[in-house]
Amino acid sequence: MYVRFALDAELLFSADLTPEAVEAVGALVEESNRTLFRKGVPQGAGEDEIGRIVSWSATGPLVMLSIESGPYTRAHDGLFRFRKQIAPTLGRFRVGLRDIVVKSFRITIIGDYPKDVHIPKLPFITRSCLLGDTLELELNMTAADLENRIPDRVVRLVEEKIQACTYGGKTEHWELVFESGPKPRFFEGDPTEEMIKRNWVRHALSRGQWIHAPQSVQLFRAFEQVVVEQIIKPMGFAEMIFPKLVPWEVWKKSGHAKGVYPEIYYVCTPKTRDPAYWEDVGDYFKVTGEVPVEMIREKIDGPIGGLCYAQCPSFWPFLQGETLANDCLPIRIFDRSGTSHRYESGGIHGIERVDEFHRIEILWLGTAEQTVETADRLHEAYRHVFEDLLELEWRAARVTPWFMAQEGMIETETESSCGCGSRIGTTDYEAFLPYNKSWLEFQNVIINGDKYPTGFNVKIQSGVDCWSGCSGIGLERWTAAFLAQKGLDIEKWPETVAKLVGEPKELFRFL
Repeated sequence: MYVRFALDAELLFSADLTPEAVEAVGALVEESNRTLFRKGVPQGAGEDEIGRIVSWSATGPLVMLSIESGPYTRAHDGLFRFRKQIAPTLGRFRVGLRDIVVKSFRITIIGDYPKDVHIPKLPFITRSCLLGDTLELELNMTAADLENRIPDRVVRLVEEKIQACTYGGKTEHWELVFESGPKPRFFEGDPTEEMIKRNWVRHALSRGQWIHAPQSVQLFRAFEQVVVEQIIKPMGFAEMIFPKLVPWEVWKKSGHAKGVYPEIYYVCTPKTRDPAYWEDVGDYFKVTGEVPVEMIREKIDGPIGGLCYAQCPSFWPFLQGETLANDCLPIRIFDRSGTSHRYESGGIHGIERVDEFHRIEILWLGTAEQTVETADRLHEAYRHVFEDLLELEWRAARVTPWFMAQEGMIETETESSCGCGSRIGTTDYEAFLPYNKSWLEFQNVIINGDKYPTGFNVKIQSGVDCWSGCSGIGLERWTAAFLAQKGLDIEKWPETVAKLVGEPKELFRFL
């Protein structure tokens, strides 16, 4: 893509400029075009690629500038380079710079645009026009917006939307690396439907939410014990508790604020705890038996964030701004302290696609080598659990998640002995579901590279890059995968699982 910028701006000074001051401005314009705007520009850059003051004038206390550029010394950068020089230059004439007013700002982006690309609608963009390979944008900018690099972010956003159109979805970035082959199956039905029939689970009153009876919980706890004994203890993971209410500041630093909005459950706070302020709400319910949602909406502040969407971001404020000693690495931790919540839209189904779910989140960090080594050991441990203990029919695939493709994160090609391999990106584990002949993603291992350490400014004493990885163990997904293949009759389960579960507790009998 090729980008051009153009702006018109007025510089307001504290007094009218004398002829001598105007002459000094002219000399500074020539000096800026000749040398100042060329600093840091690669050799061989074309004249039309470099920022340039194409016209200027002075009237009374005003200096009017028109600056155009390609990708180097962008017009807005040129404006502030010029400001830095003109203030002391005109200070000799006893006039000071009072304000900068941006009269117009235009961006032209030439590239290969997919047919379904979505041009962003932002408060800054007053007009957009896409004709063929040329997108023209007009922006309403203040000097503060320019200093905050809003134009550069608009360009990046357009580039990201083009990449999103060409990303192709998960299937295009899915590469099979291991398949277990057939395993014994003892069930062909939908496991959730059978669990409902046997009163192992019942729908709760919120969407995508279940109440798990003792039989289901026994299986959850058995899987937890497998994870603790086969993965957490042998690899030295220590337990922590991560917050489950996530403020915007965390998601801004973790990168989720780029696009998490359709999938989170928002959290709002009351404007006050004064009972008198809320009395009319309570009275309305007492009289009508209905909760007055619209009245409540007026009495709460805007969302401060949301419920836990992915567990690991909430951990990182613990390390924010810190430098880790070499001898404490690698760090391996896990959290299993509460539920996660994700608005699944139309995708909810059974216990495996839900809005409220239970996970053990495994997280590790260290040098790049230490992070990859931990991921490789996890691949080996998961293979042992799925093959030898749960006896599942499963497969593993490398996947490049959209956020990594979007950010251009580089893949490494280190291979592990189980064939899954470790690199920046995701390895998904999928289990076969006999009842609908499909595959369910029920586990993953992710190497995030320096994504989180960079976002939260975490460094290592030795000066090398800090990397991290995470792996979410979803108990609903494990249960759905296991029961879909093995059924609900415990005598047909693998011995290890059956022994850990014990006799299913039948507490409820309904008339």
